[in-house]
Amino acid sequence: MTSLDSFAVTKKWPAVHPDRIQLYSLPTPNGVKVSILLEELGLPYEPHRVSFDTKDQFTPEFLSISPNNKIPAILDPNGPDGKPLALFESGAILIYLASKTGRFIPADTAGRYETLQWIMFQMGGIGPMFGQLGFFHTFAGKEYEDKRPRDRYVAESKRLLGVLDQRLQGRDWVMGDEYTIADIAILPWVRNLVGFYGAGDLVEFSQFKNVARVLEAFVARPAVAKGLTIPAA
Repeated sequence: MTSLDSFAVTKKWPAVHPDRIQLYSLPTPNGVKVSILLEELGLPYEPHRVSFDTKDQFTPEFLSISPNNKIPAILDPNGPDGKPLALFESGAILIYLASKTGRFIPADTAGRYETLQWIMFQMGGIGPMFGQLGFFHTFAGKEYEDKRPRDRYVAESKRLLGVLDQRLQGRDWVMGDEYTIADIAILPWVRNLVGFYGAGDLVEFSQFKNVARVLEAFVARPAVAKGLTIPAA
């Protein structure tokens, strides 16, 4: 295991435990994906809060491992071939950690790629669409008189929830009986949509009973409950 001192990010967020995975994040839907998986895996890690209030995400230190200035990012001191590995993009981090440990992703090739397709469904659809709906419904967009942008994202969010609801019909989780990184990718965004964004009525969430059922099971998991609060304020 190589020292982390050569990584600029550790100058701003010194590693107290340099032998552990370093997590740079906030408890947002994307950020908690990684903290939840780390908790589920039981891997030792050290969380660091990237404060948007002080624009930490734009500092040279953070940009050195996350050039798109988005959380989360990780620095694994024991990456491939025993060398440190820095990664950004929550989906990539989920895939990396699941592959590294051989957990929460099917071992067979077909199951693996089917799981990955649902992660892409979240990253290309649910995340961007739910996020835009949150802007127009909860934040600055709610002041706009023209509701067509909001309604566009309402319609698309409902469509995506319908796709997910159909997938979950007769299944405990996205992949069936087994809980995977597909659930960890998707469900924090669903929780945020009906919780933080307060858009449940807007998207008629009550009609998506399979989604509601699986979301309830998800948030009841101890690792999820803990991961949703990391990094602490």
